[in-house]
Amino acid sequence: MPDGTPAGLDLATLRADLADVTGERPEDIADDDDLRDLGLDSIRLMSLVETWRARGVKVELTDLVEIAPVPTLRSWAAHLAP
Repeated sequence: MPDGTPAGLDLATLRADLADVTGERPEDIADDDDLRDLGLDSIRLMSLVETWRARGVKVELTDLVEIAPVPTLRSWAAHLAP
């Protein structure tokens, strides 16, 4: 962002990033899919967190794990939205 404030992560960005680490096609990932069923494991999750931190998003691995009993794009987007 122009003022130096990092943007949050919207659904489209989350979906694209998740597809990148899992090898899924973005259009095959629904907002309410259990991300663990798509191959998201702790190593891939750590990779996502590092990618987002590099973009200036303040995110902690533990936050993503604790957001909801079932990790979904929808639950993450609500937490990581701009």
